[in-house]
Amino acid sequence: MSQSDDPTPISRKRNPRGVTMEAVGRMAGVSQVTVSRALSDPSKVSPETMARIREAIAVTGFVPNALAGALASRKSMMVSALVPSITNIVYASMLAPFSEELKSRGYQILLSETGFDPEEEAATVEAHLSRRPDAILLTGVHHAPRTRRMLLGADVPVVEVWDMTETPIDLCVGFSHAASGRAVADFAREAGYRRAAGICAGDERAQRRLAAFAESFGQSSGTEVPVARTTRGNLAAGRALLAELIDERGFTGGLVACSSDVLAQGVLIEAAARGLSVPGDLAVVGFGDQELAAAVEPGLTTIRVNREALGRAAAQALLARIDGGNPSQDLIDVGFTLIRRASA
Repeated sequence: MSQSDDPTPISRKRNPRGVTMEAVGRMAGVSQVTVSRALSDPSKVSPETMARIREAIAVTGFVPNALAGALASRKSMMVSALVPSITNIVYASMLAPFSEELKSRGYQILLSETGFDPEEEAATVEAHLSRRPDAILLTGVHHAPRTRRMLLGADVPVVEVWDMTETPIDLCVGFSHAASGRAVADFAREAGYRRAAGICAGDERAQRRLAAFAESFGQSSGTEVPVARTTRGNLAAGRALLAELIDERGFTGGLVACSSDVLAQGVLIEAAARGLSVPGDLAVVGFGDQELAAAVEPGLTTIRVNREALGRAAAQALLARIDGGNPSQDLIDVGFTLIRRASA
């Protein structure tokens, strides 16, 4: 049978306009203006009218034109969030409360992964700014010069998190990485350790923590603090770096400060494989207080940062800026806590 002989041809053309706000209004028995008013501010219509409009939306599958609303209100209702890794629990557990706080005000998160390369971050910032977000979250305070220029020129609220600076682009919510490194050095000295070493991942903040640790402990103990470095932050890297410290750097025992809990867990595995007792032959301190820190044997001494409080504070500061006001503080230091467990 030819196509022309088919008695029931199927149209594959789609309605170019889709379901309109006018159609929703007709189904709900209200005007298009009332539908628009209800979607922009539900408090402006009665609960009964709102219920009919929602039912009509559910039946028709109508999707409000967010772009049109953004052009009218000069708001996109989107907030960009740029983090080094979307799979790292440290950043994920911070983003969850950040997103929750913003969603309660009708905002959605546009999330991107930047790694630890300032130029990659700059390219991502440029791409996000082309979408006209209402605000941006950046991780860290060290950026490429053009990133700062773009953000200052865009005149959007910006919050830098997970670090501290006296010269933020706009807002800053975090803690001092150098101070956390010195806190571990103070702990090691007060606990009676005479030798120490460091294991460090490649990102700039981790290096600052370990540099502060090594300098502080080295000055107080009068000993050199060897630091082994890696570009990877996994268990295998932790094992390999402890092996390097022992086999190549002559580290015979003491406290090992690690720039992450994952690296510290790798150190615990390598120590067990070598028959070294923890904390007898070797003490281990991590960073982050991830779930594994309390679950490993022995329990991991580590630095805890209240990531939920940090995420919520960052969101609240941005919302205050978006609303045209000022947050109570431009610089919010959430601090950190050393959690002592059996590993040191």
